[in-house]
Amino acid sequence: MLLYNSAVSGNCYKVRLLFAHLGIPYETVEVSVVDRSNREELLGALNPGLRVPTLTLDDGRPLGESNAILWYFADGTDYVPADRYERAQVLQWQFFEQYSHEPSIAVARFLKSYSGQPELFERQRNRLLTAGYAALDAMERHLEDREFLVGERYSIADISLYAYTHVAEEGEFDLGGYPAIRAWLDRVSSVPGHVPIDA
Repeated sequence: MLLYNSAVSGNCYKVRLLFAHLGIPYETVEVSVVDRSNREELLGALNPGLRVPTLTLDDGRPLGESNAILWYFADGTDYVPADRYERAQVLQWQFFEQYSHEPSIAVARFLKSYSGQPELFERQRNRLLTAGYAALDAMERHLEDREFLVGERYSIADISLYAYTHVAEEGEFDLGGYPAIRAWLDRVSSVPGHVPIDA
């Protein structure tokens, strides 16, 4: 399999982390998250969104969007609950991640630390931090009396939200006031087979 990947992307990291847990071998093609000039040539036939991660399966079929890739490989494993309601809860948190979490926390991190134009972050700083802290507040409330996001066991919901939460400080988010999130981050990083984002 071939993963079109960016080493700094949390969305790509989700896929690499699940593959590490499952022992799935793959190769990578590194794609810049800053210079998008060759995206159409590189990904146009594979992913209409021209985004990474994009995966080419062994049989040549392409698959894009990080959470879709997680479901494709995790369904039927211990990383997706068998219970119908808990499966829906996993999706609930993955939709939350893409709609409420990633657009603020990941964007702030990218603009501040990886875009090469930190002034773009400063222009949007208040909006991004307000929305990002609202997402972190929701996670903190949920995790106050839970070990993991769904069903008291590690799942792809945790992988999805761990990816950008654990590097949120690179986007100027202070996790000091989020003890439940910090404890959850420690639990996730202690799961056997865990690899860091820079592995």
